Amino acid sequence: MLISIVIPCYYSEKTIHKVVDMVRDEFNKNEGYECEFVLVNDGSTDGTFDEIRKLSQEYTNVKGINLMKNFGQHNALMAALQYTEGDYVLGMDDDMQTHPSQIFKLVHRIEEGFDLVYGIYPEVKNGPIKNLTSKINRKTSRVLLGRPKEIESSNFWIITRAIRDEVVKFDTFNPYIDAIFYRATSNIGMVPVEHFKREYGHSGYTFRKLLKLWMAYWNFSAVPLRMSFYVGTFSLIAGVLFAVYLIINKILSPDLPVGWSSMMCIMALLFGVVLMVLGVVGEYLGKIILILNNTPQFVVRETVGLEDKK
Repeated sequence: MLISIVIPCYYSEKTIHKVVDMVRDEFNKNEGYECEFVLVNDGSTDGTFDEIRKLSQEYTNVKGINLMKNFGQHNALMAALQYTEGDYVLGMDDDMQTHPSQIFKLVHRIEEGFDLVYGIYPEVKNGPIKNLTSKINRKTSRVLLGRPKEIESSNFWIITRAIRDEVVKFDTFNPYIDAIFYRATSNIGMVPVEHFKREYGHSGYTFRKLLKLWMAYWNFSAVPLRMSFYVGTFSLIAGVLFAVYLIINKILSPDLPVGWSSMMCIMALLFGVVLMVLGVVGEYLGKIILILNNTPQFVVRETVGLEDKK
């Protein structure tokens, strides 16, 4: 049984060698399983790819991909999936939070017949801001991406070869890999795993990057467009009712002056709604333009440990 380990690497020169060694140790403890590594340097300018190069020279089962720039974690995962050959593909991070000691919990769970298994964390060792954004992500992904209500997702997952073959068909510039999983299968399992603290540095996700990642949901959902329609409809009805109220009030009290301020408030409300709806439509149009212009999902600078396939 060959399991492909895909790891997007971002400023991980201090951790990636340890991650690979610990994963290899876990596989040495479990007979009947082999692993390969597909390590993607996602635009790191430190010695991350030098470490990947060393690993590919030290171990024959390590493949390295160096991207031209920082495309983002999900783009890096899509790049890694292009080079996997395993019966299963397991995704994990480079910072030791998705710990190698927990890998076979996912492996044994997916062998029960699932297409996709997430490792979920009963106790999460992140900061308060990261915990808050994760909570928002869980709530909105259920609405926007159609995530099953009973399923929790994480960045520690394992999929079958069949799901991998479906995922790599998606080639637009702004992927969100969990959304592609949900489109491919509903046969999803979970298994509790321990969440470890980051050994070095801090998360590479700034607020801007988190917002950009969340906006990737829109590639897979028409819910924002529907919401803008409902908000516009509500605003229209509210405007009509308020106009009727003003007319009746004027008829009953002819001497009552009609205020300029109330009119400006109504106009500000209606124009605000119009601009909001236009903004939502513009976001979709912008994504369509980028797709039509063949914006690349990722660009490979060089590879090590394999013959070029892209």
